[in-house]
Amino acid sequence: MHILLTNDDGPPSESSPFIKSLITSLRDRGHTVSVCIPADQKSWIGKAHIIGHHPKATFYQPDNEKTEETPRTDGGEEWVLINGTPASCTQIGLFHLFKEKGKIDLVVSGPNFGRNSSAVYALSSGTLGGSLEAALSGAKSISVSYAYKTRDHDWGVVQEASDISAKIIENLYANWPTDSSVDIYSVNVPLEAGVYHSKILFTHILQNTWGGCYKAIQTNQEEEDPGKLEKATRDGVSTPAEEGGTEEATAKLMEKYRFKWAPRFIDVEKSAKEEGAVGSDAWALMQGFISVTPLKANFMHASARIGDELKL
Repeated sequence: MHILLTNDDGPPSESSPFIKSLITSLRDRGHTVSVCIPADQKSWIGKAHIIGHHPKATFYQPDNEKTEETPRTDGGEEWVLINGTPASCTQIGLFHLFKEKGKIDLVVSGPNFGRNSSAVYALSSGTLGGSLEAALSGAKSISVSYAYKTRDHDWGVVQEASDISAKIIENLYANWPTDSSVDIYSVNVPLEAGVYHSKILFTHILQNTWGGCYKAIQTNQEEEDPGKLEKATRDGVSTPAEEGGTEEATAKLMEKYRFKWAPRFIDVEKSAKEEGAVGSDAWALMQGFISVTPLKANFMHASARIGDELKL
């Protein structure tokens, strides 16, 4: 089949290390993979479009890791990079690119660098945002996220994760329900030894909450590199701005408040250990299972009081 692959982590980098492995696994199984991804890190942006922004394409050459302003003419492989969101990449990939390869059968968003299990992750995820945009554009879509526990990645395990992900993608596409009950699938794969033979469970999204995800800081640093910040956040490592700036800068900024993205994922992950989490995506990952969550592309209404009249 012809697969459009997008993501929210951008081209290969420290915060986007797994994209080549999944593309290789899909192509090894005979699929055509066209790539349209953000030009840089766009995690935690959900299904956003930036109104008034005019996305522009550049062209990444995976064989030499160069990015050019114009398409290559030597017949080599290239990926399209868009200076926009995952949702904009899905839109542009579906409706404006790759026409010479024929109809796109499936949109795959990922593999995300980190889990996208539970409501806290899923509702903010640019990876799931790319899939939701595909569904709202009339396309089938599967998001794939790799959950890791260590920064020392075993690349043999990564390739196993990509190989089993490719098989799962094929199976889900071949057995897609015909009754409109599923718009997208969210697949979470643990990067653990033996993942190729892990149990694969259909799950629901764990409903959870988080506390404040910003902290007040004083720093002379205007912005931080989003890719490094995303990786540090996932890994639970401090970044320089959290440490504060020089004394002079601190004094200068005393009259201001500045805030740093600093969610406490340790608190979030405690919810996966609670009794009510059994059967959820987050719980499945804790057991070392692969979770497959079928989703509708909407905010499903709560059942309470539907049809009742609200009288003031």
